[in-house]
Amino acid sequence: MTRLSFSDTVKGEERDGILVVTIDNPPVNATSASVRAGLMAALAHSSDRPHLAGLVLTSTGTTFIGGADIREFGLPPVEPILPVVVEAIEAHDKPVVAALGGAALGGGLEVALACHARLALPSAVVALPEVKLGLVPGAGGTQRLPRLIGAVEAMEMIASGRMVKAGEAKYCGVIDEIVDEDLLGQAVALARTLAGQDLRRTGDLAPPALNTSAFDEAAAKILAKARGQKAPAEAVRLVRLACEIPFPDGLAAERQAFLSLRDGPESKALRRVFFAEREAGKMAALAGIAPRPIETIGIAGLGLMGSGIAVAALGAGLTVIGLDQTPEAAAKGRERIVGVIEKSVASGRLSRAAADAQVSRLSVTATDADLAPADLVIEAVFDDLAVKIDLFRRLDAVLRPEAILATNTSYLDPDAIAAATAIPERVLGLHFFSPAHIMRLLEVVRCARTAPDVLATGLALAKRLKKLAVVTGVTEGFIGNRIFSAYRREAEFLIEDGALPHEIDAALETFGFPMGLFAVYDMAGLEIAWARRKRQAAMRDPAERYVPIADRLCEMGRFGQKAGRGWYAYPDGTRQIDPQVTALIEAGRAEKGITPQSFSSGEILQRLLSAMAAEGRALLAEGIAARASDIDLVMINGYGFPAHKGGPMFWSAGA
Repeated sequence: MTRLSFSDTVKGEERDGILVVTIDNPPVNATSASVRAGLMAALAHSSDRPHLAGLVLTSTGTTFIGGADIREFGLPPVEPILPVVVEAIEAHDKPVVAALGGAALGGGLEVALACHARLALPSAVVALPEVKLGLVPGAGGTQRLPRLIGAVEAMEMIASGRMVKAGEAKYCGVIDEIVDEDLLGQAVALARTLAGQDLRRTGDLAPPALNTSAFDEAAAKILAKARGQKAPAEAVRLVRLACEIPFPDGLAAERQAFLSLRDGPESKALRRVFFAEREAGKMAALAGIAPRPIETIGIAGLGLMGSGIAVAALGAGLTVIGLDQTPEAAAKGRERIVGVIEKSVASGRLSRAAADAQVSRLSVTATDADLAPADLVIEAVFDDLAVKIDLFRRLDAVLRPEAILATNTSYLDPDAIAAATAIPERVLGLHFFSPAHIMRLLEVVRCARTAPDVLATGLALAKRLKKLAVVTGVTEGFIGNRIFSAYRREAEFLIEDGALPHEIDAALETFGFPMGLFAVYDMAGLEIAWARRKRQAAMRDPAERYVPIADRLCEMGRFGQKAGRGWYAYPDGTRQIDPQVTALIEAGRAEKGITPQSFSSGEILQRLLSAMAAEGRALLAEGIAARASDIDLVMINGYGFPAHKGGPMFWSAGA
């Protein structure tokens, strides 16, 4: 067996008259310059040797090709560029078979689409996820995929960037066959079979027929979800072009769109978010610090938050012991947890066997001592300092000294909670966002005396739970809620100064927030924040500006959607501007002698986003947040800031 080297990352061997080309570019076999050059060298080697009947493209690891190397974005292009490589594969005079032993993503799928046949293991997945980086495929994906699977299906796949499992990929025509074993052997056999035959070149296939009404209906849904992002709209346009213009013209249009988006602000913002997520949770001070082993966790408090945490933990393979105040409350918590798991079974996201395995690892109790086996306990009880301190003192008495205690508080001081324990070094904050089994963000709170290995354990647990961990120091509200408080205050100042709730919400939604601030208040309910403001009233600085309008709404029983009225009215369940709220706001201005101003949408955004960024800069200066990008991740993943705008710190840097 002849072994060959085409580049540092592309190797080859001859097998039964077929050149097997293996990409080895860990961790995800990205199409770096070395990979591209190696593939071109392999094609040239095949052309020059008559005894070779064809090629098989495969890879090491669990990824076929994980897409482009985005570290090259913004740098001068290095030849050969991927479109040239893809076109060379498709034009090759000998059969090229792709053997997908794992994920074929982005440019990796574009390489596979140019091959003359595609085989895959059942575990393989395919996707063109460029839209998630503010891009469209740039090596023919928008033109080749519709020719294989149809316009509507291709548009939906490209504009959403979703992962497609092997079974669906086979059904719709992305791959030709699924093989259960000996993928490489079967790919070699197929290449030999195809030798000498007319090859199916994807670019030569007839353009797909365009069902205009079905296409337009699907496109409208996609564009509504895009909330003004450019890449999904370009994906729709390019797939339509695949049905209407010659293939070479479609490729040219695609390339032009790719380059324009790549150099645009949305892609720059999304690429920054991509890299920021890989930096989040990394701390130089923890280098070489091993986390403590965690297999059993306790959850104290089985309300909505505690139950959500339990579902996430069970899904991660952990054993969960749930604690509540009474046997009845504990049983209700168990019922809630099992109910969420059963919904996943009903929707097809979880198998019956997996669900049963999760439930088998769940127990509930009303007795503190039953938490003794736990390696870590997360409290999710009522956000009251006395309640949490009492709980932690009780847990101190039953847990092993090496067990970790975590508080899920949103606003309280975790240092005060830790100080009430016998071993404050084992205490940290794990601030989940609700619903905890769905929301990806987890603020990991570094208390004053948290031991390094305890902090490392919190980060390791977050990774196991598939959460995006951001480390924060101790301050009221941590990173997210402290910035949100500044954002909320500025919105209330705007109300007094002359803006109306619907004007502020419209500006935010046009910017890309999924919902405006006052609409969010109504959806969540106004009474909880009102209760907190009343508790804090005695500590409020009388000289500090305070807007009482939200309090007056609550005094009128306007608690939001569930009450049928809040900042808006909901007479038939739909949100409507309420003249009574406008009158209340106008009266409040008059009381303070404020002459209302008129604000443009841009002026509203400038004030709100500037308030966020200013608070973010304060967090950095105080050492609460480690990086500006961490702040942006918190606001994107916890508070709806549009990712394609990069977050308030990214926005302020370019504003």
